[in-house]
Amino acid sequence: MADNPTALKFEVQELLLVALGAVPGALLRWQMTLHLLDNNLVANTLGSALLGFLAGLPASPQRQLLLGIGFCGSVTTFSSWMLDAVRLLGVGDIKSAAGLIGLTLGLGLGAAALGLQLGRKIRPPGLTRSGL
Repeated sequence: MADNPTALKFEVQELLLVALGAVPGALLRWQMTLHLLDNNLVANTLGSALLGFLAGLPASPQRQLLLGIGFCGSVTTFSSWMLDAVRLLGVGDIKSAAGLIGLTLGLGLGAAALGLQLGRKIRPPGLTRSGL
């Protein structure tokens, strides 16, 4: 916790930015769970693309907290992805588990790279990259 009131106010503002991003991200993730068959793959690929895009934009700590940590952190789901892989392994389906891990990693890396390049292309020249 902060030692002075100004720092505490700043920490509360940061917390609110993360929370404001996390709520719609969590709601989108929940809807993906209800309506998409392989929701982990879609959620993680979408989140990777968006986070890459944000990283290519000019630096903005507020945007990082709101969209990077809050929204993308709520949409993406490492734990569910790993649980799916463990369940496949648990029933002896090693090929499907390896495929799930490889496909998710490949799509996630590709989506993040594509998003990063897109963010860099629309960034005005001379501005620094994002802190994401």
